[in-house]
Amino acid sequence: MVAHLIEFATNHYLLVGIFVVLLVLLIVTEARKGGRSLSTGELTALVNADKGLVIDIRSSKDYAAGHIVGAVNIPQDKVAARIGELEKHKANKTLIIVDAMGQHAGTTARELLKAGFTAAKLSGGVSSWKADNLPLVK
Repeated sequence: MVAHLIEFATNHYLLVGIFVVLLVLLIVTEARKGGRSLSTGELTALVNADKGLVIDIRSSKDYAAGHIVGAVNIPQDKVAARIGELEKHKANKTLIIVDAMGQHAGTTARELLKAGFTAAKLSGGVSSWKADNLPLVK
């Protein structure tokens, strides 16, 4: 199998080269769309320095089951309607978007970036927070 792959790559180096370039461009584009990704340590540092506000975009039920200390729950489908609540944080805080596994936070972060906010997302969402054995409030 690997021998066939190597043979294909050497026989069709132009196609493989184009594929690699397109793949890199796709990854870079997707990474830029949702703002920067933060680790759990970076999130903690921002919040402790009072320079970050955690916005949990999971459903109210999931939020009630356990959330990051100080997180504000605004379900993803209600962010646009409730954006006015965040205006007071526009100038001085980074809005850190958190979801269950980091899959939807980029979309919300992108919307907030377009609205003029400084926004980032927690890489891996609440599941990465749990994996690092960090506390959740119920």
